[in-house]
Amino acid sequence: MNACDPKAPGLVAASIDERVERVDWAGVGSALDAQGSAVVEGLLSAAECAALAARYADDAAFRSRVVMARHGFGRGEYRYFGYPLPEMVARLRTALYPKLAPIANRWHAAMGLDARFPAEHVAFIERCRAAGQTRPTPLLLQYRAGDYNCLHQDLYGAQVFPLQVVILLSEPGRDFSGGEFVMTEQRPRMQSRAEVLPLRQGDAAVIAVHQRPVQGTRGAYRVNLRHGVSRVRSGLRHTAGIVFHDAA
Repeated sequence: MNACDPKAPGLVAASIDERVERVDWAGVGSALDAQGSAVVEGLLSAAECAALAARYADDAAFRSRVVMARHGFGRGEYRYFGYPLPEMVARLRTALYPKLAPIANRWHAAMGLDARFPAEHVAFIERCRAAGQTRPTPLLLQYRAGDYNCLHQDLYGAQVFPLQVVILLSEPGRDFSGGEFVMTEQRPRMQSRAEVLPLRQGDAAVIAVHQRPVQGTRGAYRVNLRHGVSRVRSGLRHTAGIVFHDAA
């Protein structure tokens, strides 16, 4: 699914809001329903990716840094942005959320979950704050040769938005090798299914955070999903994570 081609010569890259509007969201919804993930090509330009990755060295932009090996999360590190978020990150969060909220509501209805999500992100953040979840969760991740991210779910409190977006900021084959984005799905009484999402620089993966509904012979049931990154073999890999719920 191609958002636009911000690298095309002679063209001025569309604003993030315009690119989000151009995405085939019906197609994204169908892919999410079928497999719990969807790839949006070219959501960010190469220049935007480089600028966002460069923020990793800006200590003032972040509220915390996590070294994965210290917690058994893998190898590598990531940093959570602090409020106020960088303009690009804030725009991505507020532009993407309204497109995903109808899918999230449909999933919750199918899974028999009571929670429903408001149309605008600001209203959902107010709900998070009322529940004591006040720390921002958008993050940058950095991997070097030998680094990897164990399979996990990004759950930070009782308020959970069931979808998130991961954007690859580096170019495979040029900036790094290895480091594939991996998802697994565990259905009841079945072995886990693994899938590698093919991402290029600027591509976004829209993924299930925790669970998604699957239609069975007796109606919909819930399956659990996890995501991670395989071992980086060489180079430097940066990723942006756009999580829509805040942390306690």
